[in-house]
Amino acid sequence: MRHEIKALFDHVKVKYKVSDIRIFLSRTIFCLTSHISYLISILLLVFFLSSCVNDLNKVKEISSNEVGAIVEPTTGVDLIMSDSAKVTIHLTAPLILQYNPQNPKTTYKVAPKGIKIIHYDKLTQKQDGTIIADTGILHAGEKLYEFRKNVVATNAQGDVYKSDELFWNSATKKVYSHKNVEVFMKSGNVMNGDDFESDDTFLHPSLRKSTGVFHVDENGAQ
Repeated sequence: MRHEIKALFDHVKVKYKVSDIRIFLSRTIFCLTSHISYLISILLLVFFLSSCVNDLNKVKEISSNEVGAIVEPTTGVDLIMSDSAKVTIHLTAPLILQYNPQNPKTTYKVAPKGIKIIHYDKLTQKQDGTIIADTGILHAGEKLYEFRKNVVATNAQGDVYKSDELFWNSATKKVYSHKNVEVFMKSGNVMNGDDFESDDTFLHPSLRKSTGVFHVDENGAQ
């Protein structure tokens, strides 16, 4: 009988020990899980704060660059320029932004949403050319005009000039480009070349390294 009672007590002790181990393991796992969740939360919080700081720095950088650089944006620009009471230029643009207005020598204006210039003959007052582009830049004194992206110029004869860059100096009455220029003549001839230059009527062009497609009248040749 004593042996049976002793065996029973030993069995109970073993059960209690196993139960204690299970409780210990459960608490340990719970603590580890809690700590891991806490660490993950801390890491996410640090990442979020770091992202916010970076975004704020970007905003500050952009703001510092723009402060004093852009003033009085003008929308719906429709400007007519004249010389001795004769219209010479008609400029239109949806938006013009002025940069560095505090320095007359370096100030310039940008038309970022497109620009169109119509040029008029001073004597006849007839339209003798147009220039349109995705972006226009008017440099200091508005004597040098810069056109970029999808530049299309047309002269009085109907010849069309296309390029991604064109400069027009209204003081010297010259237009030029250092990029490839395509010339589509009214006759059907096509020319391509680099280092384009012409008078501002686009009637006397010159191109370097030019190639072209010219239509020949066979009847006239005979």
